[in-house]
Amino acid sequence: MAPTLLNRLTDSSALSLGILGVGNIGLVHLKSAAAMPGVEVVAAADAVAENRDRAERAGVSRTYDDYTTLLASEELDAAVVALPPFLHADAVEQAADTGVDVFVEKPLARSTEEADDMLATAREAGIAVGVDHTLRYQPDMAGVKTAYDEGRVGHVPYASITRLNDGPLGRPPAEHAPPSWPLDREAAGGGSLLELGVHCFDVLEWLFGELEVRDASMGRTLEVDVEDAATVLMDAPETGTTVTLHCGSYQWEQLPEVNTRLRLEGITGTISNQDHLPENFYASAAKSALSNVASRFTRDEPDVFGPTFYLQAHYDALADFCNAIRNDEEPPVDGADGRRTLALAEQAYELAAQKRDADADALETPEVTL
Repeated sequence: MAPTLLNRLTDSSALSLGILGVGNIGLVHLKSAAAMPGVEVVAAADAVAENRDRAERAGVSRTYDDYTTLLASEELDAAVVALPPFLHADAVEQAADTGVDVFVEKPLARSTEEADDMLATAREAGIAVGVDHTLRYQPDMAGVKTAYDEGRVGHVPYASITRLNDGPLGRPPAEHAPPSWPLDREAAGGGSLLELGVHCFDVLEWLFGELEVRDASMGRTLEVDVEDAATVLMDAPETGTTVTLHCGSYQWEQLPEVNTRLRLEGITGTISNQDHLPENFYASAAKSALSNVASRFTRDEPDVFGPTFYLQAHYDALADFCNAIRNDEEPPVDGADGRRTLALAEQAYELAAQKRDADADALETPEVTL
């Protein structure tokens, strides 16, 4: 952590925070931080005027149309990087130049090479890097880990996880054109495996230790540049567990349905995240969803904390990061964790590509000579 940061923290009990990007998840982080004791959101930046207006309505007094200008103009202790993946590296470099710690949306970067450069920059500047891998903060996932760590089902030879979303195109009929970057491999780094799979990799290594990718396949239900389905087979050498992961952005999900399934098949029984959902989850989530629909007609801001089951996890992850910074500690989910999920994704992409090439070679028409 940079010495200038420590000096600023001693000047005030509140941790000063900037929000870089006020799209959907950026607004969640903004409202989460605004509700935290000992944290002050002093500024936000977004290239879209409508998003800056949302930030101002949420109580931010100063907004900028460029995150570089914000970082150069404000005295910050930390910044949330809620920008598209292709801007993460530059934002971290700009923050490092001003000695500002960063909490970066997943995926940390578009590749391990890019992540290595980012983390090297952070080390040289003495800033901390946290990553928003929130799946481990959900109460159902925490319940699975507690039951597993307590040995309630003994050895677990097999586990599976599935995570599905409706993707950048949303549920039809589409009311607005989607942003272009999630469907651009160069901008996003990949498709559903980077958008959703990295969350799964993180929670699986949180449970079982380091994973080794054995096989993978990618699929597309639409003619887009990135995969919208991925299936990965892995081993966890430390625990002797075989794991399958499936993620996809092809399902027309409807909240408040839970879109993640985790099952641990132990020798004395099964642990499922479905068994650890809050009793009032569906009732409270449905109430929040109805409130958000009503807000469209009253022109009020939607309640970004509803359904609270999902978004409370974002609050807790950011709060943990802020507490670590305040106490001069490493973030509990740091840059190394973010890089590790990228490494697993790259291994899966490579194996899937090898399989596609082999299948293509097998389908080639043999040359016939007479």
